Amino acid sequence: MKNYSAISEFILFGLSTDCHIQAVLFVLFLLVYLLTLTGNFLMLLLIRADSHLHTPMYFFLKQLFFLDLCHSSVTVPKMLENLLSESKTIFVQGCLAQAFFVFATGGTEACLLAVMAYDRYVAISSPLLYGQVMSKQLCVGLVWGSCGLAFAKAVINTLLAVKSDFCEGQTIPHFICELSSVFLLSCYNTSINFMLLLCSSILHFFGTFIMIVSSYACIISTIMSITSTSSQSKAFSTCSSHLTTVIFFYGSGFISYLLPTSGSPLEIIFPLQYSVITPMLNSLIYSLQNKEVKAAMGRMFRKYFRPLM
Repeated sequence: MKNYSAISEFILFGLSTDCHIQAVLFVLFLLVYLLTLTGNFLMLLLIRADSHLHTPMYFFLKQLFFLDLCHSSVTVPKMLENLLSESKTIFVQGCLAQAFFVFATGGTEACLLAVMAYDRYVAISSPLLYGQVMSKQLCVGLVWGSCGLAFAKAVINTLLAVKSDFCEGQTIPHFICELSSVFLLSCYNTSINFMLLLCSSILHFFGTFIMIVSSYACIISTIMSITSTSSQSKAFSTCSSHLTTVIFFYGSGFISYLLPTSGSPLEIIFPLQYSVITPMLNSLIYSLQNKEVKAAMGRMFRKYFRPLM
């Protein structure tokens, strides 16, 4: 009987076979990755250094930027390596580890965005009680709850892949390892694995999405009850960065997972935006659209750089 479990490597074959295109993509995605690292790391330093940003909203933003650093670092370095490599291989253990962390960090970010939507609702509906309602204990508990739920779901689904046997000559038509792609490489029937993955993903992502929509429905209702136009505009502006982040995250995520398998280039483009581009954009969105962040940047510049001029 053939020992299928002896297969030690997969082939990630997702972006291009043209060496010239690969060189261009390498430079492009290296630049994107460096911008992601720089932008998110600087935002983490800014929030930590500026006492004006020591609020529940920016506590959640710190976790978001940290997740973006983790998610990008799980996917992009291997993609860059494969763009320069002829073999484009990845060890089975490395593939499963990457699939686990992609699943876990993405799931945690979905929960965190739902938590941040609730945070914005409390800030707008009860500004005087905001600090009491969103206490440090509650904020820490919400973050740990988000991580725990996402990682538990990732562990359960990844264990199903770990127990699978894989056949020879396996090629993943993607630039990263995802559980849905790994299950297809099994030598045996994985319909139960797919069903569990599908059900858990639908419950998780659509569940958090419904929570976000519900929070924004309450936010809009609260804002519409405000008589002052300037106050309405200010309340809307506090949500604009978060809403933009939600659109990028869920828009690309839903399309990439709901798009039928057809060999279309869109099957690569949308996951590429979800895994590579969005982590870079989040720090830019909050630095360019958020007045408090821009003010904090000005204070940091005056404190550390003006004396040198």
